[in-house]
Amino acid sequence: MQVVLSGKARDFLRGLALALVAGGFLALSGAFGTGGAPFWPRLAYWVGLMLAGSLWGHVCGAWTARRIDVDTRPWAAIAIETLIISGPLTLLVWAVTGSMLEGAMRPLAHLSYFFFPVTLITALLCVLTAFLGRERPVETHASAPGAAPARFLERLPPRLRGARLIAVQAEDHYLRLHTDRGSDLILMRLADALTELEGLEGAQTHRSWWVARNAVASVARGDGRAALTLEGGPGSELIAPVSRRYARALREAGWW
Repeated sequence: MQVVLSGKARDFLRGLALALVAGGFLALSGAFGTGGAPFWPRLAYWVGLMLAGSLWGHVCGAWTARRIDVDTRPWAAIAIETLIISGPLTLLVWAVTGSMLEGAMRPLAHLSYFFFPVTLITALLCVLTAFLGRERPVETHASAPGAAPARFLERLPPRLRGARLIAVQAEDHYLRLHTDRGSDLILMRLADALTELEGLEGAQTHRSWWVARNAVASVARGDGRAALTLEGGPGSELIAPVSRRYARALREAGWW
């Protein structure tokens, strides 16, 4: 049975893998004066700290993502995550270093000695996590002639049944369905919707948006960003953002 992981699950596992690799490298290199300690305690020290940092970083990253658009402002997100991760992690490193590698707790005055190396390593890992996390957008494809329609269309509320789906926008735990007859909300995750949208030609353009390809009227580009103007909806035009992580793949796929 094939297991399909959501984007958040992939990011979490990627962070753990990166922490393990970084912990092993720091242990082998004896980084930051730890080379004098025996190898196995040193390995346990570095791997344990990196895994703890990864878990704390995942919590901080989720908090940051709810307040900053990570796709369009990656460096701002990296700076904020580095600061909020480094404080508690510095305290942990201070406590663990003395007990694991030196046999006794260091004086509290030594706490400041750890802040710079902890912040440096945290910043490097935040940068790697942010940019290694860039991936291809999920693309959906039109059904073959005579094939069953996309399952997602069955989720349209009664008043929108038979309407042309223009875009799907995530709003907290809900999805806003934009159609040529108006919009409405349903309770569903975008990650699950992307699977059911297979059968309609479109793609994920942002972590919160899926867009039907035939709804794109024009593309606006500037400052390294792109936005899609969508047609077919009643009233004012609809603008769908394109994240930097997906822009190149969409351009190569001929979206503009």
